[in-house]
Amino acid sequence: MTMPTQHPAPEAFSLPRLSDDAVVQVHDFIHHVLDLFEARYGDQIHRFYQDLHGSDDDLLDSDPNLDLFGPPPPF
Repeated sequence: MTMPTQHPAPEAFSLPRLSDDAVVQVHDFIHHVLDLFEARYGDQIHRFYQDLHGSDDDLLDSDPNLDLFGPPPPF
């Protein structure tokens, strides 16, 4: 099984200063590309993480009495 790729720290990239309009356009473009990528490869991505961390059912069945709306448990 392949482990997720480690990404360089954000400060490793030297990005130019952009206008607000340019930043929003680039942001929207990246989201659009990511949406397209996930539409095409989403099942594979989900399967990879499911195999890496176990099935989603394991998380749901781990504590059937878990109160999602109550205070957090003590450490």
